[in-house]
Amino acid sequence: MPDATTAAEGAASKRSRSRYAWLGTAASIILFAVSLGVLWKLVQTVTWADLRKAFVDASSDQLGLAFLFVFVSYLFLTGYDALALRQLRVTVPYRITALASFTSYAVSFTLGFPLLTAGTIRYWIYSRQGLTAAKIAALTVIAGFTFWLGMGVVLGLSLIIEASQLAGLAFTSIRINQGVGLFALALVLGYLAWVSAKRRHVTIRQWRLELPGASVSLGQMVVGIGDVCAAAAVLYVLMPAGLAIGFTTFLAIYVLAAMLGIASNAPGGLGVFEATILLALSSLPREQVLGSLLLFRICYYVVPFVTALAMLGAYEIVKRAGRSRGDP
Repeated sequence: MPDATTAAEGAASKRSRSRYAWLGTAASIILFAVSLGVLWKLVQTVTWADLRKAFVDASSDQLGLAFLFVFVSYLFLTGYDALALRQLRVTVPYRITALASFTSYAVSFTLGFPLLTAGTIRYWIYSRQGLTAAKIAALTVIAGFTFWLGMGVVLGLSLIIEASQLAGLAFTSIRINQGVGLFALALVLGYLAWVSAKRRHVTIRQWRLELPGASVSLGQMVVGIGDVCAAAAVLYVLMPAGLAIGFTTFLAIYVLAAMLGIASNAPGGLGVFEATILLALSSLPREQVLGSLLLFRICYYVVPFVTALAMLGAYEIVKRAGRSRGDP
């Protein structure tokens, strides 16, 4: 009875995947709930007057630098899609790539559920360029590899270089920080060696995706590093003047907070990200750090989100106007 046996194995595999999916969801909810509790505990002593003062104290130079780094970060994000399209051997004008990348990330960062929000926007734009749903899904996966390669390198290097100072901030040991840093770098280098040896692919439910080779993977790593560093710089320049840690140390804190935020599945890591930063920078006045975090949310999430909605509206108007004139 091979057919019955195969069916039984398939059902058991499906139940196993479902069980592990629930475990992942439960872990995300627990992480989010614990982080909200920690955040609530940390901000209980902060008043609205303190927050208003933190906002007012931000100089025009700080805001100018913050928006400059926002621009640089989102510019690097367009490289995620550009490299993915190169891997898929698809030619799309850069202006379309930049539009799809910027708007999909700006919306998904704010609303969360990136597979739904970012995927919908990418499909809306790229399908008009002749890309199939399968190609767009593959693009999304490859772009995700770009992000994690950059995060892995930045986390590894910053943990190794600033192991001593981070030990005092995170209540760990120098050896633990160096060990985690070396492990992160080893994973990235191992992946690069793996895809360099020969063409690799992953298969997900009969869907086959060819992974980028060495040259594209190195490009992904550079683009990912640039994006992460620029995003961290946005928050760094908004921090109060008393911040006595270097950018490399701050970078490790930022990456850890961002990774925990991603693990929580909360939109933009809301709550989890802030709680991690506040704990790591507990030596600074809490109201000032919280004010900087709120400013960061406005600069990096709210302003790009509103801009993306305006750009999508303008794009649709232009396309409809073109169709009414009979343009292709």
